[in-house]
Amino acid sequence: MRLYLAGPLFTQAERAWNLRLATALTEAGHVVFLPQAEIQTIQTIEADAIFRLDVDGVRSADAVVAILDGADADSGTSFECGLAHALGIPIVAVRTDFRGGGDDLPGQALPTINLMLAQAVAGAVHLPGPSVAFEVIARAVLEVLSALPGPAAPLQRLTATSGGEGP
Repeated sequence: MRLYLAGPLFTQAERAWNLRLATALTEAGHVVFLPQAEIQTIQTIEADAIFRLDVDGVRSADAVVAILDGADADSGTSFECGLAHALGIPIVAVRTDFRGGGDDLPGQALPTINLMLAQAVAGAVHLPGPSVAFEVIARAVLEVLSALPGPAAPLQRLTATSGGEGP
């Protein structure tokens, strides 16, 4: 499966964790688009080039694995999840943070994050215990990925009816 690994990548610790998870997913047979590695393939670090690279990465993925740790999910990761959801690409949320946050409404899929992100996910790994081993988390992500349904039908643009209704 082609995966886009979305997550914060601004500290050494975040990049190391992302790389470790990407390696585990690759060793399990997946092809992983890791933005922090893919940026090395472009000639410039201009905003538009990075934006296009990452958008193309999401668009070409069969699924997005999104690291949603932190008091509030990383804004870039949130955008990538919104894009994936709009394109019908399933999202696997990964939350290892034991802090509460987000919304907690009846029926919310993952109550420790923003409800818009929570309701967009197709599967979730929520292992917030401070003593949970990385290998347990990686194995759980692989299990959720294997249970994802096949690709969704492509979204179709809504059009106005011949009766003049609509925009």
